[in-house]
Amino acid sequence: MMNDYKIHNPIIPGFYPDPSICRVGKDYYIANSSFSFFPGIPLFHSRDLAHWECIGYALNDPKQLRLNPERTSGGLFAPTIRYHEGLFYVIVGNMTTGENILVTAEDPRGPWSDVHLIDGVGGDPSLFWDDDGTCWCSYSKMGGPEGGIVNRQLDLTTFQLVGEEYHLWNGNAYDAHSPESSHIYKKDGWYYLLIAEGGTEHYHATTIARSRELNGPYKNYRGNPILSHGHLSMFHEIVNIGHSDFVETQTGAWYMVSLASRPYGGYHKNMGRETFIMPVIWESGWPIVSPLTGKCEMEYPAPDLPEYPVAPVAVVDDFDAPQLSWQWNTLGTPLNDVYRIENSRLVIRTVETPVENWAHNVFGGFPEDPEERRKLFEKMMATRKNAKSYAMGFVGRRQQHFSYTAAAWIEFEPQTEKDTAGLMILQDSTNQLRIEIAKENGRKVCRVVKFYNVIPHAMMGDVIPEMDVEEGLYSKVLGCVELDSSEAELRIEARGQSNSFYVNDLPVAENVDGSFLGSETCGGFIGAYIAMFATGGGTEVDNEAAFDWFGYQGEDE
Repeated sequence: MMNDYKIHNPIIPGFYPDPSICRVGKDYYIANSSFSFFPGIPLFHSRDLAHWECIGYALNDPKQLRLNPERTSGGLFAPTIRYHEGLFYVIVGNMTTGENILVTAEDPRGPWSDVHLIDGVGGDPSLFWDDDGTCWCSYSKMGGPEGGIVNRQLDLTTFQLVGEEYHLWNGNAYDAHSPESSHIYKKDGWYYLLIAEGGTEHYHATTIARSRELNGPYKNYRGNPILSHGHLSMFHEIVNIGHSDFVETQTGAWYMVSLASRPYGGYHKNMGRETFIMPVIWESGWPIVSPLTGKCEMEYPAPDLPEYPVAPVAVVDDFDAPQLSWQWNTLGTPLNDVYRIENSRLVIRTVETPVENWAHNVFGGFPEDPEERRKLFEKMMATRKNAKSYAMGFVGRRQQHFSYTAAAWIEFEPQTEKDTAGLMILQDSTNQLRIEIAKENGRKVCRVVKFYNVIPHAMMGDVIPEMDVEEGLYSKVLGCVELDSSEAELRIEARGQSNSFYVNDLPVAENVDGSFLGSETCGGFIGAYIAMFATGGGTEVDNEAAFDWFGYQGEDE
């Protein structure tokens, strides 16, 4: 059948990386990484592959999930969602604690089961059921001759790995960098192993191998990589594409979802890694992705599925509901009760945790040597078993447009020179822009602050674009005006990389360059958030900020 609608990429804009997809009947579901933000693992639903709606989270019980704000790029990495015999399964690793988590549900809207902790799983775990009903877990191991992708049977009565660990593949490239995010499929008598390699920046790639036996040997596809933009300019409209998953429609068509980024204002990827989709055909027993061009496009014809639009997200949240809506996240698990909704207002406490983390070390790329990568990974895991679980005074939503306006009505009376509250654009713990109400020399002021810690080319490897960025760590006030009331409207107007900040329509700082707010300079794996916050600045202050409403209006790109 012919449809008039189109698939527009990204299908899920903003910081929604590492997509995993499955279909049940006419319903499609995607799970994404959420790192240190709570709730964990957002879940999206569609019936036409073009329109997607968030239906909740797989990990939404604060008592079950240990996260903290100490490293924004910690937490939940690379989930897989699968369906088998009446149950949905989500499996994911928690890099904050070194745990591997599996939860199940009859309905992805919930409720989800208690957490099952699985010992012995490496990175980016995935599930596959063979024809005999056995469940297998593939995952990545870092470094050494037994590194790469391995596979082991998973006992779903004890939720533990059993039997031998089988080494499957090291990837397509010689000494492939970061073979990870494996998925296994069976088609026409072949087992296909789909992985990512090359690291998640410019040389990211999706590669594939196949075998007649589940546990190998796997034969490399001579046409690899089946998807990469590493051969394109860094200033292409879609970059660092990879980390993929296949789905077959009920009409027999195939598609693949992948993460990728959209740079703007130069090679700057403030929104991080987003979710894209491409059509797939099979030729001579191998998949051909985006067959007419061989690269991801911004638009594709509609699939052979009835159009199924979804309701748009409200521009303004008045906090009238008893709980936060799905687009809101805290940074860390809010076991310390950092917020509440009261009298149609969002109230955030000025907890001790500072929004400026001076002790944070920027996360750069893994060492090139496989053995050194393995040692670093083991060291990271060993230090995280006793990770604390708490949140900042932070409630935020993802930036989803190059240009947008965000505003909120706040009531806040600072008690000391340390407690502040307002709006912020956050890329990670040490890279942010804030408009905040504070006390300076006994006066109440509204100021704009730039907190900056950039390591140029932090994640780029040997791809070094010409970027005029400075090194160093500092906090700088860019503008300040005096206030005579405890209530104010705060507003951020972002037009590309130019950001202007206003209080009650009065400019505080205008045309502030935000191009430092991207993973190519900050390191890490997340994208920018726009958030309401309150902090005691390192001291627990008996105070709180109340937000009457928050609005976010994006501009069409």
